[in-house]
Amino acid sequence: MSQVEPNPAQPPRQVMSNCPQCSASLAVLRIIPGKAGAEYWTMRCTKCGGIHLDIVKADSPAATVTDSSDVFA
Repeated sequence: MSQVEPNPAQPPRQVMSNCPQCSASLAVLRIIPGKAGAEYWTMRCTKCGGIHLDIVKADSPAATVTDSSDVFA
């Protein structure tokens, strides 16, 4: 019997997929459930290492980004 690897989280179309600083791909670090069905997506740029946060409202059929912010260490 073979083991099935879980698929990595696929972001909704409205979640940032490219770094706003250098346009490189973003890797999902963590998804945290929030209030009223929202999700907090924390992502790191694969090139410059910038950390980006998208807040996605997930309680509607088509999830929409309600806020976006950048965090740099």
